[in-house]
Amino acid sequence: MHTTNMMESDSHHYCIILSTCPSQEAAESIAMSLVEKRLAACVNIVPGLASIYEWHGKIEQSQEFLLIIKTRIAVYPAVESAILNRHPYELPEIISIPLNNGSANYLSWIDDNVVSVS
Repeated sequence: MHTTNMMESDSHHYCIILSTCPSQEAAESIAMSLVEKRLAACVNIVPGLASIYEWHGKIEQSQEFLLIIKTRIAVYPAVESAILNRHPYELPEIISIPLNNGSANYLSWIDDNVVSVS
């Protein structure tokens, strides 16, 4: 059901990109860069993330900071490149999740704050 408060976003191609960082400083550097370049409308930094993963044949545990990046799918390649240019990890997590729905006003705000790609 379509209401005036919600907008189907698949025609607008919005997404959430997730990336983890080893420190607050790395997270803030990447977040600031993305917003300054207008590649993201907003980046949340979530501290206190406990990650467990296999790396080079060993089970590892790390405390990390999660970046929640709100943007449009059209700028994903530029966002990925910007993250890779600043990220200290050899293999940073960079995954995109498409948005199915969202507040029309919020999605419009994303449009107003993310660079247009021709």
